[in-house]
Amino acid sequence: MKNKIKYIISFCFCSMLTMSCDKDLLIPIPQTSITDITSFDTPERVLNQARSMYQALKNGNFYGGRYIAYGDIRGEDFINETTNVVTGFDVWNLNPTGTSTNSVQNLWAQAYYTINLCNLFIDGMAAKGSAVVGAALSANYLGEAKLVRALSYYSLLQLYARPYADGNGSKPGLPLRLTGIKGSGSSDLARSSVAAVYTQILSDLDYAETNLPLVNATAELNTTRAHRNTAIALKTRVYLSMQNYTGVITEANKIVVGLVAPFSATTGVIHALQPSITTVFTTYNTTESIFSLPMTATAGDNPGTQNSLASYYVRSGTALGSAEYSLNASGILANANWGAADVRRTALVYLNVATGKKFSSKYQVASPYTDYPPVIRYSEVLLNLAEALARTNSTVNAKALALVNAVRSRSDASAIVVATTQPDLINAIMLERRIEFLGEGLRNNDLMRLMETIPAKGSVSAKNSTETGYIWPISSNELSLNRLMTDN
Repeated sequence: MKNKIKYIISFCFCSMLTMSCDKDLLIPIPQTSITDITSFDTPERVLNQARSMYQALKNGNFYGGRYIAYGDIRGEDFINETTNVVTGFDVWNLNPTGTSTNSVQNLWAQAYYTINLCNLFIDGMAAKGSAVVGAALSANYLGEAKLVRALSYYSLLQLYARPYADGNGSKPGLPLRLTGIKGSGSSDLARSSVAAVYTQILSDLDYAETNLPLVNATAELNTTRAHRNTAIALKTRVYLSMQNYTGVITEANKIVVGLVAPFSATTGVIHALQPSITTVFTTYNTTESIFSLPMTATAGDNPGTQNSLASYYVRSGTALGSAEYSLNASGILANANWGAADVRRTALVYLNVATGKKFSSKYQVASPYTDYPPVIRYSEVLLNLAEALARTNSTVNAKALALVNAVRSRSDASAIVVATTQPDLINAIMLERRIEFLGEGLRNNDLMRLMETIPAKGSVSAKNSTETGYIWPISSNELSLNRLMTDN
């Protein structure tokens, strides 16, 4: 029942987002929360509501773990070790075909819960909060709300809707909820088209770019709270998913300066690659980490055992994680163009000598699993720009080649990409994406946006873009509550 009503409940006005399990008990004001009448009365309370949006985003059912893991395990580079449906065995099998499947229901519910918190925050700021904190800070907060909402809608599209390339966005997308829902009886809303949802996402990110601060107060906040360059970076991802390569180039050029390495942003947060990729996964607040989600050992402020990335991707033979997914020996590990000396292979892949199996070791903190899940890194912006330049130039674009080599040579100085044709360059960029973002949840996005067949792995057959299961069904909870909703 909790998942059924997550996205239609009253705003849970406390930073830890406590939820009831009984629909009828959601109307009374919880003892541990502030009412929506007073929740925007002081600057401190407004700040708490802003923080609550991030808290919902980093829930283990969403960006705190499962969404990122699902993006990996739908692809071909991981092998399931446990057949545990709770930790995505059906997702790995490419068969979460039931509308009542836990993965289908829980991710949908948490994403729309996050969206509803954003909508309620925007409504509350219009009603009272903006007057309390002043115009400038209000604009900053609203930029954060719209960025989190945009990221949530974008993430839902990658699993529950057809790729933009299928009909230029004309296929059914998502119910586009833009005002807060405080109780039952407000759920009926037809699906907007994929294109309409992307239009709203970009509108939200444009607003965020204009209204977010150039920089936040500390390096930690620059990583864990949105600023202007966060919005710009996410727009490069969104435009890439739409195959709008001109849009990618326009946005990326705002924060990728130079024709040759080292590339960096020159305004706002000065994003740049770290000398070693390993630093990114031990020191979370570097300028390469454009947006990551902070975790602490406090109960409720980390994803929990069966949600955490460290638990999915064990790095040692000890009790660090549950070893849910090993690396596929026939996947990216077998690619001869991933050099043996590459730091991403030598330092971020762990060999369990006892079993002979290899695991991703990007996430290294044992229980209670406080690694910061990465949402977007500067290396992604570089490769987004490289791909857009490569796809819009019929010859080998010099800057695109320099960008992909900046990412590759950072981890393997001896493995320089040499491309003589446009297809060679595009293939090198796509290979670099698979290596660089292994374990970061981007593989599914890359397959879907290009409408490529999801490759076979282990006992799982390949699935092409026309087959059932290429996208997920709609949650049965949404279908039961929303009389205007249609299934995939």
